[in-house]
Amino acid sequence: VGEACPLTQDRARLEAQALIEEARHCPAHVPKVWKYDGTMKTIVMHYIEPPHIILRKGLCAGTVYPKLAEHMAEFMAATLFSTSRLAMSDTAFRQASAMGANAEMCKITELVIFTEPYGIASNNRHTTPQLDSTVAALREDAEAKVAISELKTKFVEKAEAYLHGDLHTGSMMCTQESTQVIDPEFAYYGPIGFDVGSFLANLLMAYFAQDGHATATDDRSKFRAWLSQCIVDTWQLFATKFLTRWSERAAAGGENSAYPALLFGQVAGGQAALAAAQSALMAEVFRDTLGFCGAEIIRRTVGIAHVEDLESIQDPEVRAACERRAIKLARTLLVLKDKACPDIKAVVVAADAQRQS
Repeated sequence: VGEACPLTQDRARLEAQALIEEARHCPAHVPKVWKYDGTMKTIVMHYIEPPHIILRKGLCAGTVYPKLAEHMAEFMAATLFSTSRLAMSDTAFRQASAMGANAEMCKITELVIFTEPYGIASNNRHTTPQLDSTVAALREDAEAKVAISELKTKFVEKAEAYLHGDLHTGSMMCTQESTQVIDPEFAYYGPIGFDVGSFLANLLMAYFAQDGHATATDDRSKFRAWLSQCIVDTWQLFATKFLTRWSERAAAGGENSAYPALLFGQVAGGQAALAAAQSALMAEVFRDTLGFCGAEIIRRTVGIAHVEDLESIQDPEVRAACERRAIKLARTLLVLKDKACPDIKAVVVAADAQRQS
């Protein structure tokens, strides 16, 4: 990013710490850390063997990963629930969130996701001149500026769980049977919807990019349909797995400082209160997910760091058309959130409508 956000070597320790914590809660989808050397700032971790490849590479090639939604839903539900106040005492949560502070890396996120894309900044770039008018409109969009600033406040203040912090399709390695999540150097305590929204945003960008990867023998319609279903399945499975963990913990009388058993357990009105609390929280997480999803798409199309799914489209006219559709959907998710898309199926319907517009 430059001198505005200098990086410290301590990020290696924070990445090792995050990998260890994630593996503790979801060992099936996180490589084991064998050793961290604090002097050399070196992480020795389990070798992720071939044929694992970076997921984004596979998506660009049109490879279907039938277990991706199940695996990523499990990873997100396990890590986000287990590191939240839903699964620990307030004291333990304060201690954990203090250990998870990652100010230097968060400063980068706050700059490149929540600030620069909405103004004139040297780091920004876009497909020009095709997207010039789209970018100019974004820089003048008062509603978008208010929405992104509200999301930045949530990113800074809303410490709900220990996030991966950069959960895009370049941060996981996959085969047909395995998904391994890597590179959590941006890990910190923040809003649950940030991780979920980031992952779904990258699937949506892959969806919009397919028109740029179509050939005479493969229009990518089947792959695009799989991506749409993967988006729906990921959210629905995540929500189910997250709530299942919550309900099981409540039934077992486990520690939950957010919704204690004294109020939400086997007491008068407790079960009704628990159901209401679960519904309210998941609605809030979904709303945040949509907003952060929109923010991720915008920063990946007009900010400093783009995605290979779109960047590898050789024809600038085709690439710009794909990006423009993605930006339009992103703006809707950022500003209107669940008012425009009340459930996850509405998101893929909206994406399809933008693609055909």
